[in-house]
Amino acid sequence: MILCIIRDVATKKNKMVKFLDLYSINQQYKSELKEAFERVLDSGWYILGNEIKQFEADYAAYCGTKHAIGVANGLDALILIIRAYKELGVFEEGDEIIVPSNTFIASILAVSANGLIPVLVEPDLYSYNIDPNLIEAKITTKTKAILPVHLYGQLCDMANINRIAKKHNLKVIEDAAQSQGATINGTRSGNFGDAAGHSFYPGKNLGALGDGGAVTTNDDELASAIRAIANYGSHIKYKNKYKGINSRLDELQAALLGVKLKRLDADTEIKRNIANRYLSEIRNEKIKLPKVSEQSAHVWHLFVIRTEDRDHLQQYLTGNDIQTVIHYPIPPHKQEAYKEWNGLNYPVSEQIHAEVLSLPLSPVIRDEEVNKVIEALNNY
Repeated sequence: MILCIIRDVATKKNKMVKFLDLYSINQQYKSELKEAFERVLDSGWYILGNEIKQFEADYAAYCGTKHAIGVANGLDALILIIRAYKELGVFEEGDEIIVPSNTFIASILAVSANGLIPVLVEPDLYSYNIDPNLIEAKITTKTKAILPVHLYGQLCDMANINRIAKKHNLKVIEDAAQSQGATINGTRSGNFGDAAGHSFYPGKNLGALGDGGAVTTNDDELASAIRAIANYGSHIKYKNKYKGINSRLDELQAALLGVKLKRLDADTEIKRNIANRYLSEIRNEKIKLPKVSEQSAHVWHLFVIRTEDRDHLQQYLTGNDIQTVIHYPIPPHKQEAYKEWNGLNYPVSEQIHAEVLSLPLSPVIRDEEVNKVIEALNNY
C-alpha cells in the first residue's frame, strides 16, 4: 500500500506542468557552465577580474550601449543609478521620480532608498505598462525623472515617454529587469533612456545561478560614478571618493552569464513561439489575453492573463496539474511598507493585481505541456 501511494505521488509530480523548470533550463548549458566554473576556480581571482570585464563588454555590445556595469542585483542597479545622479548634483533628496503604480516593489524601493519621492502613474490595462497619456499630469517642479518598467518583458511606449522627458528636461531610467533582448526599430532594452537597471535573478530570461544585476548607460560620467559607488565609493583601492556600498557582480556569476548570453536570443524565440500559440489558441471569453504592440518589443519573461475569478481559475489549473504564479498579488500602494499610500485609489492597478495569473512558459516546456495548458483554459 505504501509503495502504491509513493508511486502515485511520483506519477502526479511528473504530470505537473511546471511554471518554470530552472533545473531543465540550466541543464541545457551544463557542460559549458561546468567549464566556466572550472575556469574561474582555477584562475584564483574571484572579484573584479577578467570574467566580469568580458561579460560587461559583451552585455554592453548586446544592449548597444557604451557601458555595462555588473552589480549585485537588479534593485541595486536602480538604487545606484539614482544615487549616482545625486552625487553628480542632478538629483537631490525630496525630488520626485515618476514610476508606474503597477510594478514589482523594487522599482519603487529604489526611489525611496535614495530619499526621493515616487510619484505613481496608472498603467494601460492591456499592456500592463505605464500609460504615457497620464504622465504629464503628474509632473511638477520637483520632478526629475521618469522610471518606466518594461513589465513582464514588453517594452513601454518609449517614443512617447522620451518625448515627454525631453519636453520637461527629465532623465529617463529604464527598469529593464524583465526585458533582456526586447527591441523597437533596432534599439534594444536598456538603451532607450539615460540609464537602465537590469536583473539576472535566476528566473529572468538571462538568469544567473544566484543574484546578479547590471547598469547600462552611454553616459561616461554616470558610469564612472556608479562603478565607484558600487565599489565602496572607490576608483582606486583605499581612496574613497564617495560614501559607497559593496555591490559587485562576482567573477563566477559573470562567467556563467556569459555562457547563457550566447543563447539568449534563441531561447527568446522559443518563448515567443509558445506565447504566439497561447495568443492564437486560447479561446475563452472569460480569459483576457495580453496585448502585444509588436513581436520584437516583447520577450515574454512572463505570459500573464487576466480573469475576474482568478483565484478559482488558479485552483482549477492546479487541480489539472498546471502550476501558475500570481505576479503580483498586492499593488505597491497597498503594501504595509508604504502605509502612507494605503488610502489612495489606483483602480486600474488594483484591478490588474486582483485578476492576473502567469502561465507556464520557458524554453524547455514541451509541446504536449503547452497543449495541456491551452486545453485546460479553453475548457474552463
